[in-house]
Amino acid sequence: MVGNNVSHSKRRTKRKFDVNLFKKKFYMPDEDRWVQLTVSAAGMRTINKKGVKAALTEAQGKGYITKY
Repeated sequence: MVGNNVSHSKRRTKRKFDVNLFKKKFYMPDEDRWVQLTVSAAGMRTINKKGVKAALTEAQGKGYITKY
């Protein structure tokens, strides 16, 4: 996403809003393995709320990922 930096004098310069991504390993106890995912901060909150297995199956159902 692109936006503007606005200074005190209201002078505008272009800036970028980068995605807040992290590489994180999650443990899946029912499959007894670790899965490394590149997830956003919002994705990590979703995984903490629902669990890894439920979040991955939901993402696969929506077409965000093909396999895990």
